[in-house]
Amino acid sequence: MWKKSALLAAVTTAATWSVQAADYRVETLAEGLENPWSLAFLPDGGMLITERTGQLRYINAAGELQAEPVSGVPQVYVSGQAGLFEIALDPEFAQNKRVFLSYACGTAKANHACLASATFNGQALTEVDEIFRVTPAKAGSAHYGGRIAFLPDNTLLLGLGDGFNYREEAQKTGSHIGSIVRLNRDGSVPEDNPYVGQDNALSELYSVGHRNVQGLIYDAEGERVLAHEHGPRGGDEINLIEPGNNYGWPKITYGVDYSGAVISPHTELPGLEQPLLQWTPSIAPAGFALYRGDLFPEWDGSLMVATLAGMEVRRVELNGNEVVAQESLFKELESRFRDVRSGPDGALYLLTDGAEGKLLKVVPAN
Repeated sequence: MWKKSALLAAVTTAATWSVQAADYRVETLAEGLENPWSLAFLPDGGMLITERTGQLRYINAAGELQAEPVSGVPQVYVSGQAGLFEIALDPEFAQNKRVFLSYACGTAKANHACLASATFNGQALTEVDEIFRVTPAKAGSAHYGGRIAFLPDNTLLLGLGDGFNYREEAQKTGSHIGSIVRLNRDGSVPEDNPYVGQDNALSELYSVGHRNVQGLIYDAEGERVLAHEHGPRGGDEINLIEPGNNYGWPKITYGVDYSGAVISPHTELPGLEQPLLQWTPSIAPAGFALYRGDLFPEWDGSLMVATLAGMEVRRVELNGNEVVAQESLFKELESRFRDVRSGPDGALYLLTDGAEGKLLKVVPAN
């Protein structure tokens, strides 16, 4: 299948911008995946895929999806949006075989977003160790976040959600709910975290005021952290993340509640950060990638946003920290996209959302 992409006008600037639309072919690498959520590339050419329902799947270097899930996954609370989320390889995976998993743990009445590290030996996870658990516990099965990004100082970031019914927690520094946390890779707290030593503040906090972080990137070239999150009805956001900043939820928002009720009359207030970009109506952003590769030079340096409600991948072009244009990709597939990844081979990889999810590979048409 091939398609020529369609351009959308930028919503944050009046500047004109155009590019030669890319011709591409979409290949199906695996299907029958049960609510796939996250994808990681192994050094030998294989891949690991999480399924929200609690399974970790292995595609070997020959491109074959193994019939049996990888054993050793920690116990996962599966209900609604709760389940197994991100799989991320330690930046030194080639030497230590270490992976990180984010997931929901606990019970319907008391559950958390959790983070574990483990060793992957090619067949199973061993030495599984829970290294972080969100405080406090919450009831229900929504808004966990779960995306992971590694920083060059050997620390990692974990994006979290507000638990849906707990949105006021996102403004409390005594809670992890509705935040991004920064950890050493053993789960300990970096001494230079912004809230270390503050009264009534949790030392793992890196930023606060988030609704439901669903995308998290460290851009090495730009030396910056970018995140996107779900708004309610409208007000999805891409944010430039700085340590110690407050991103406003629910004091400010460009969205309204699902009932149509006003959450806040404010879209901005002093001391609260503005997004680089917001989408109203909502596109429901999911995975997030920074494309780097030679196969699609016109995409190089672009942000790729998988979307659920939008049923597209939204390409976002930045000039510094200014959004200059957007482009809608893969609308013709009529799919909800849960994850998007820039592959080491320069191809773009997609996970479609649902009980019969697929792993897709996007390459040039010719």
